[in-house]
Amino acid sequence: MSYNKPVPAVDPDSAPYWDGAKDGRLMIQRCNATGQTFLYSRQLVPGVVESEVEWIEASGKGTIYSFTVARRPAGAAFQGDCPYVIVSVELEEGARVMSNLVTDDPDSVAIGQAVEVVFDAVSDDLTIPKFRRVA
Repeated sequence: MSYNKPVPAVDPDSAPYWDGAKDGRLMIQRCNATGQTFLYSRQLVPGVVESEVEWIEASGKGTIYSFTVARRPAGAAFQGDCPYVIVSVELEEGARVMSNLVTDDPDSVAIGQAVEVVFDAVSDDLTIPKFRRVA
């Protein structure tokens, strides 16, 4: 399977996220000292002197915290995708994640709508977590 769009740079800090996606699991991090959940991957938690961070599997359910509709492509590789929706999703666990919303009706998207993760296997090596609205 060929994928002709930019791909993420997978490093040791982000590998658990991408490996989880390939297995159909949405992985986020949690600080054991505070219980705070987050994603982007990091080893230190802001405001905590000594952090012990672990990867956990998220439910994949949340709500749209913010969004924008891209009506112009972010480069030639995305020309055929317009319009597409970029969302910030607040997961049930509290972490906020950025992704795309899979929809045929970008003009009906609203803050607060319930969403769930779906996994888009774009190549043999890359699966991208995206979201779709749920009733």
